Amino acid sequence: MTQTLDSRALLSVNDVITAAPSSSCDAELARGPWDFDLAPGYGPGASEFDVIPTPVTRPGQLPTAYQRMSDDELHARIRAAKEKLGSDLVILGHFYQRDEVVQYADFVGDSFQLANAALTRPEASTIVFCGVHFMAETADILARPEQHVILPNLAAGCSMADMADEDSVETAWEELMEVYADEADADGLASVIPVTYMNSSAALKAFCGRNGGIVCTSSNAATVLEWAFARGRRVLFFPDQHLGRNTAKAMGVPLEQMPMWNPRKPLGGNTEADLIDAKVILWHGFCSVHKRFTVAQIDQARAQYPGCKVIVHPESPMPVVDAADASGSTDAIRKFVAAASPGDVIAIGTEINLVNRLAAENPDKTIFCLDPVICPCSTMYRIHPGYLAWTLDGLVEGEIRNEIVVADEVARDAKVALERMLAALPR
Repeated sequence: MTQTLDSRALLSVNDVITAAPSSSCDAELARGPWDFDLAPGYGPGASEFDVIPTPVTRPGQLPTAYQRMSDDELHARIRAAKEKLGSDLVILGHFYQRDEVVQYADFVGDSFQLANAALTRPEASTIVFCGVHFMAETADILARPEQHVILPNLAAGCSMADMADEDSVETAWEELMEVYADEADADGLASVIPVTYMNSSAALKAFCGRNGGIVCTSSNAATVLEWAFARGRRVLFFPDQHLGRNTAKAMGVPLEQMPMWNPRKPLGGNTEADLIDAKVILWHGFCSVHKRFTVAQIDQARAQYPGCKVIVHPESPMPVVDAADASGSTDAIRKFVAAASPGDVIAIGTEINLVNRLAAENPDKTIFCLDPVICPCSTMYRIHPGYLAWTLDGLVEGEIRNEIVVADEVARDAKVALERMLAALPR
């Protein structure tokens, strides 16, 4: 599964960051993550009640030997450990991972695909998740009790996941229950169904499980909203406003029935009338990578390449999705590219590692990222071969490093919402 960018592909992420330190990208990303991930505790997106590994090995505490190893030595260690561990190990790699990591994954996919993939390897005692914290949490919730889940770098999280914390969602729910207290139950529908995007903590998935809700991914968001509308009058969708808005709009929900909930304001900044008339209540959250895409970038791409096709991720703002030729999950973007004809020019609005990989895999097409600054997901980028080598060497030595363990009381309810998600197959 090794993938090397050819001459038609874009510059590597490191090349771009190093060449453009004055851009809004973090120039520190060109260095090893251990140089700047120094804060104690988990990275963004962790659940408040996650069991913290003991002893905690934080970024910045990666043994100096691994920090100083050459790329060749790190890759040799990874290959040797993987061969020795055999079927006792399964490595999952998200589409947004850097190529030098994702090449070792037994399964590569989006969050929905990887959640399913983990279930297909019950014989593996260890799942190494090359993704971010909420993905590793999900794997631990769905794994067999005797399986261990490892996140190579504990700082690999998701800033979007932190935009909807447990206290704020609980407070919002209490306020909504007061607003909807007088609604009649004659139609058998709940007043509101909570739907959390996969990019959220296990605690918020558990909240949905306790309150008749469900988890969604960008792959099955439309199916999940259909599921929710069959059970409730309206939906509370968090944390990503853009995925919720774009999905509901495509299903025919009017924008005026999609109020925004700002957790810093009473009733989220809405009137009771707004909330009673609502169909989808959108949380004030977003993805920092996908928020960067603009209509002006699409206009520029079409001016430079007349007739080019544009596809963007549905975490992008609504005007961008509306201006594009298509939108879809990371897997849908891959399928869009595969279905294109040789010679086609395709501008893509999503994370740069996936765009680069698609360019390398499709040399008969011209593929580029809409955003000229080319920012990677800075937390996904925390997974470095040094961390992967260190965790795999630990397994060979009989030591489980950076294990992710979701507390039983959280996992129980979160599993309910996740199993509903897995049953809601993408269209």
